[in-house]
Amino acid sequence: MDIASLIGMLLCLGMLLFGIISAAGLSGFVRYIDVPSAIITFGGAIAATLCCYSMQDFVSGLKSFTLIFKVPAVNTTEMIKKIIDLSNVARKEGLLSLEEAAAELDEPFMKKGILLIVDGTDPDLVRNIMETELVGIESRHKNCISFWETLGSMGPAWGMIGTLVGLVNMLYNMDDASAIGPAMAVALITTLYGSLLSNWICTPVANKLKADNAAEMTIKEVMIEGLLSIQAGENPRVIEEKLKTFLAPKDRAAVSADAGGEE
Repeated sequence: MDIASLIGMLLCLGMLLFGIISAAGLSGFVRYIDVPSAIITFGGAIAATLCCYSMQDFVSGLKSFTLIFKVPAVNTTEMIKKIIDLSNVARKEGLLSLEEAAAELDEPFMKKGILLIVDGTDPDLVRNIMETELVGIESRHKNCISFWETLGSMGPAWGMIGTLVGLVNMLYNMDDASAIGPAMAVALITTLYGSLLSNWICTPVANKLKADNAAEMTIKEVMIEGLLSIQAGENPRVIEEKLKTFLAPKDRAAVSADAGGEE
């Protein structure tokens, strides 16, 4: 589990509760709970988002929330080390020896590339096939990211709609001056709910999914470049230096120390 996402969500909730309780006291917490406002804001935002997507994409978008708590199974550094190991195997035993190595891999994208190479597929065709799949993967990721960005934009909008509804009701009851303050407070709660939906849930989820997508795209680009270099018969040390360009300078030493391409 990605503990940072969980801690971040809980801390946001903690800051909200602290602000409410420190200002209004524990007994005043109920002032911030209004069912009609919640229905207008959350229900309206979800319904408007549903209008923007097919049911399948809508459900996929909702399910993607759980992805922010998952740690990627493979990181870029480990993948580079694995590719260097494969390049050493291919250099000593030939490309056909990679078929056995592919059977032990859990990464389907990497496995597909190795099998294409073992089958003697033209390098340009290998690149085209893998890059086309890469585009498809990124497109699916962007659909989920777009879902949360859309929902995040709908939250404040429907919060404002709820506020306007509340203000209209308040203005129709201006005869009772003592009711104006509470009515105004209830009207503003929808704006609060909309802001929370956007800034506590949707925007952080969208940004985390963007970061995860960028990391996965980098790893898969490493796979493509690494496998094509192996197919081209490049020296493992050359492959190592090429792939290390995908890493931050502070991470490159770890690859050299642990992998160590052979001549």
